[in-house]
Amino acid sequence: MKTSFTLAALAVASPLVSAQTAAAAYGQCGGGTTYAGATTCVSGFYCHLYNDFYSQCIPGAASSSTSSCTTHITISSTAKASSVTTANATSVTAASSSSSSAAVYGSITLTYSGSSAEDTSTAVQVASTSTPAASSSPAKASSSKASSSSAVSTPKSLSSVETTLQTKAATTSVKATATSVKAATTSASATTAKVASSSVATSAASAASTGSYPSASGSKFVIDGETGYFPGTNSYWIGFLTDDSDVDLVMQHLKESGLKILRVWGFNDVTSTPSSGTVYFQSFAGSEPTINTGADGLARLDYVVKSAEAHGIKLIINFVNNWTDYGGMAAYFTYAGITDNTQWYNNTKAQTQYQKYINAVVTRYPSSSAIFGWELANEPRCTGCDLSIMTTWITDTAKYIKSIDPNRMVTTGEEGFGLTTGDDGTYPYTTGAGGYNFATNCAIADIDFCTYHLYPESWEVTPTQGWGNDWITNHAKAYAAAGKPCLLEEFGASDNCTVESSWQSTALSATGIGGDLFWQYGDTLSTGNSSQDGNTVYYGTDLYTCIVTNHVTAIDAQ
Repeated sequence: MKTSFTLAALAVASPLVSAQTAAAAYGQCGGGTTYAGATTCVSGFYCHLYNDFYSQCIPGAASSSTSSCTTHITISSTAKASSVTTANATSVTAASSSSSSAAVYGSITLTYSGSSAEDTSTAVQVASTSTPAASSSPAKASSSKASSSSAVSTPKSLSSVETTLQTKAATTSVKATATSVKAATTSASATTAKVASSSVATSAASAASTGSYPSASGSKFVIDGETGYFPGTNSYWIGFLTDDSDVDLVMQHLKESGLKILRVWGFNDVTSTPSSGTVYFQSFAGSEPTINTGADGLARLDYVVKSAEAHGIKLIINFVNNWTDYGGMAAYFTYAGITDNTQWYNNTKAQTQYQKYINAVVTRYPSSSAIFGWELANEPRCTGCDLSIMTTWITDTAKYIKSIDPNRMVTTGEEGFGLTTGDDGTYPYTTGAGGYNFATNCAIADIDFCTYHLYPESWEVTPTQGWGNDWITNHAKAYAAAGKPCLLEEFGASDNCTVESSWQSTALSATGIGGDLFWQYGDTLSTGNSSQDGNTVYYGTDLYTCIVTNHVTAIDAQ
């Protein structure tokens, strides 16, 4: 999976501060502009760069080739994306850490192709990091998915990004090209959207009152009285759209396709006040956090829920991101007086505000039939932490959610690391990968179903197809033992039909798995194509037929 950069992340960049002590085994040794911890590792470990926001001490030694590093960057842009917008040419000056393991000096030039008169030109500073290449690199982190800025409206086209990183020893050119978007939807899609939109107001109330809440039954899920295996997908961006007809279009296409579950971002945190009309849910711009319930705030999520009700789609909604896309845990840092994610999980100030935000979201939908389940976070990790930290946080947070909404299911959003069943010795099976034990957290009483993700390419494990099938089978065994459903919540392999359909077949036939959600759904909106991050499956394409139509047919045939 491609590393994603956001314009918001570029805007807040600042020089890093290096600590003097070495990070522990599997500890964090780099983490973007707000990281102030150790940048070297204890003996036997080296600092491995996963993305510009996270580096970790993993076993092995760095190679002698430390003079240059090649990074492939994908940037998606949006209209009024943040307080920083782009014009036809935006110059970005790179500021970098002075630590010996992460010294990069150079410049980044963004070339943006857009037509809006609202576009403006600005210059921002960005921190760049580079670590020595590993001679035998273990698994990469499954980085945050490619996205727009942390406060997105609707997508525009970013034609290309040309990055030049200069080190003292050598100069490396890095280029990345973002997928261009189409100018408009087809007339058929537009018509469908209008029809779907008109049905929302009249259908939502009856859907909410007559539908039953989704639940778990053994290793399967129960939706609207039907027990079985359910397919679905992810759309991180749908809650940030400002055109209701776009939301309805997506929901209508999901319904027509036979997809039942949609996972969406229930967070969108900012640390500076965005421009008027930009969607954001929570702001840390002032001395105290504020939750935006207005038309450009949680009202946008409200419409997603309403449209889902009208179309019979069930939503998984999460509350914070492990990654810095859309703010993430890092948005809480200054307010809480902390510097990294490992401190976030047991920081009283951060957790108090986090629970306030959970309460604000959960209590908006007390009787909605569209809520499949609440999710603590997207891919939470506490790397280098004692395993009890994550377990305690999950236990306490799940209990809190159940105290305000005992009827809905709760899950973790974990990637499934720390699995002992079928352990093949690769990095994702270690507890150090995420700072947790998968089986232990799955067994927590208030966790109704457990999640795992699958990105062999990003994690650098091979063979992609075979390793992925084993990962699915081993998690199924662990879930069966726990007596709870297992959800393959994210998976992707560079839009490879053969590989991904193989994984779906394995998941469908395995005892212990109740559904799968491919990463990610794509569609043609009123502004053009939705985000393409290298794993997007667009509605109506041959790949969509492979990943969605054929899979739904196989499920129905069971």
